[in-house]
Amino acid sequence: MGIFKIEGGVSLKGEITPQGAKNEALQILCAVLLTPEKVTINNLPDIIDINKLITLLGNLGVKIQKNGPGSYTFQSDDVNVGYLETEAFKKEGGALRGSIMIVGPLLARFGKGYIPKPGGDKIGRRRLDTHFEGFINLGAKFRYNKEDHFYGVEATEGLTGTDMLLDEASVTGTANIVMAAVLAKGTTTIYNAACEPYLQQLCKMMNAMGAKVSGIGSNLLTIEGVESLGGCTHTILPDMIEIGSWIGLAAMTRSEITIKDVSWSNLGVIPSVFRKLGITLEKRGDDIYIPAHKDGYQVKTDIDGSILTIADAPWPGFTPDLLSIILVVATQCKGDVLIHQKMFESRLFFVDKLIDMGAKIILCDPHRAVVIGHDFKSQLKATTMSSPDIRAGISLLIAALSAKGTSTIQNIEQIDRGYERIDERLRAIGAKIVRA
Repeated sequence: MGIFKIEGGVSLKGEITPQGAKNEALQILCAVLLTPEKVTINNLPDIIDINKLITLLGNLGVKIQKNGPGSYTFQSDDVNVGYLETEAFKKEGGALRGSIMIVGPLLARFGKGYIPKPGGDKIGRRRLDTHFEGFINLGAKFRYNKEDHFYGVEATEGLTGTDMLLDEASVTGTANIVMAAVLAKGTTTIYNAACEPYLQQLCKMMNAMGAKVSGIGSNLLTIEGVESLGGCTHTILPDMIEIGSWIGLAAMTRSEITIKDVSWSNLGVIPSVFRKLGITLEKRGDDIYIPAHKDGYQVKTDIDGSILTIADAPWPGFTPDLLSIILVVATQCKGDVLIHQKMFESRLFFVDKLIDMGAKIILCDPHRAVVIGHDFKSQLKATTMSSPDIRAGISLLIAALSAKGTSTIQNIEQIDRGYERIDERLRAIGAKIVRA
């Protein structure tokens, strides 16, 4: 297993370009299974989770051609559905959370889809009920093998459109159901649908392939089923989570950084939440410029003077993937912040590592933490720590880059799952980080 060694307390300077969005790429890659024609995808991030899914598609029989950095062409004209019932697939599919989204396209096109219980981040319970209830509503039969933790849905006579109200606005659940519904007979309406930009991108891509999805960007999607889909070319958005990570990095290291080509129109409330912490962000064209915060950053209290609370929520609320970053950035703010993680009960459990570094954090319960800012009057101190998941990993890396001394981060494969060549890109703006 690899480690990062980081010499902290170094001011950074320069430009950094965000990678393609991981969460969009996972959906888009699964959608190539909907058509036998060629689909070209650009701006794919070169990260572990994406490369694992590309390998899985290849093992399913999808023809894959690499056109250049981040650009691939896929053709699913000879899919081996039998691979889904092999021991190799049970191992491979179980190692990747995003593999769940192959079920919808396979069910729609081939009448069956199987998946082992998916892996991924250890951030608490992540239920799959929304996915399978949606498939059942479309007419599929569901089965579950408790011994193997193996899920299956079958629709030998095809799927039929229907009206459904999702029990939660699950992003992957909505994506999976929409991918199944585009080839169903009749019309499907999905209420309480997720409406994240990445899901909007998936719907726009399928429309370019010949699907009929309307209501894109709202929580009510209408899908008129079509008989088949064709090929297309699609470009993935920049990763909003990585953009937020770079904002947090700039603030914590008091560095002057420009984040290039961020697609401002798809960032939602992310800039305003960082501004609530007192961080200065300037919009320069489609770039974000962050000046060096030599005098720190002052938290903005609520109108009535009460402590600032930052909580996650389904889009257009604040994404839960950035709450870990916000928590770390708050450790050096002027003021106090209450972090409320509503969606995952284990995501705040990395704060003990920050407390070991000298941060003032009170973990109230699995969902809430109060952060008392140091205002840079007390620098975090270096330590040895392990990355528990992708977002906690990048948060600990940011803390280490701001800390006094040399820190070691173990289990960096978790960070590599979501961030492309992060050590190289950080060194390019002056960070002292070594992969060992």
